[in-house]
Amino acid sequence: MTAVLDLKAGKPANVKKNRRRQERRPRDWKKLFRVVFRLGVSLGTFVLLACGAVLIGRLIFDSDYFKIAAVNVENEQRVSAQEILALSEIRTGVSIFEIDLKAIGRKIEENPWIASAGVRRIFPQEVHIRVVEREPRAIVNLGYLYYLDAAGEVFKVLEPNDALDFPVVTGIDRTYLLESPDEARRLFSEAVGLLERIKTRSVFGITELSEIHIDPNDGFQLHTLAGGVPIRMGKGDFEDKLDRLERIYPELKPRLHALRYIDLNVADRVIVKLDKMGARRRS
Repeated sequence: MTAVLDLKAGKPANVKKNRRRQERRPRDWKKLFRVVFRLGVSLGTFVLLACGAVLIGRLIFDSDYFKIAAVNVENEQRVSAQEILALSEIRTGVSIFEIDLKAIGRKIEENPWIASAGVRRIFPQEVHIRVVEREPRAIVNLGYLYYLDAAGEVFKVLEPNDALDFPVVTGIDRTYLLESPDEARRLFSEAVGLLERIKTRSVFGITELSEIHIDPNDGFQLHTLAGGVPIRMGKGDFEDKLDRLERIYPELKPRLHALRYIDLNVADRVIVKLDKMGARRRS
């Protein structure tokens, strides 16, 4: 590039650089049309598929082929199939797809005897309900008499026709249950576990027992059916303590009226306290 001298200013004049003239390319309308056409076809296909899926789904839901014709109940014992069906609120003629299985299970579990309820569809027209009922293991007095189940859960207030031939659990009242629910449930569960151990015994079995008393600090105390003699079990090692009790119980059983208590808390021993005053009163 050559500079031209400006004689007036004594400075080189600015000279514009030579620029290559850019040619404008014509727009490729065919290519643009093909892109737009493909997008339109894809979008249209998607819309058609979505509408088709909705239409097919609606036809399936409304089809008589999938309307409930039968509801089967399994494993019911105390609660009748009719009661369970009433709780489920399932109606025949309704589409099998419209029912909420979990909500139905929760409704059935509102009955205190029902521990769990599983509900499932059996296509094309059946619903299957399988219940697991609670088994009472003891009775607890919480102002009213309640059943305890195998897990130590308080689950039902006793009604006039309910069976009473269960051991009674005492020592935990309603106030303790409300203030320390986790600890109360743990103690109830441990009490039921002890009762289950006693059920397996042949010498001092469940028929020899009238009550199990819970003391949160001192542990557990059994009461014999004959004479109501306390048997101090304390905490833990129940198998060993029951073994020791059974070795001596045949000798003690005829004399229960003269005993004040039996203590199994000392290792390898059975401590028997005589109730001399009671013995004299009964003689």
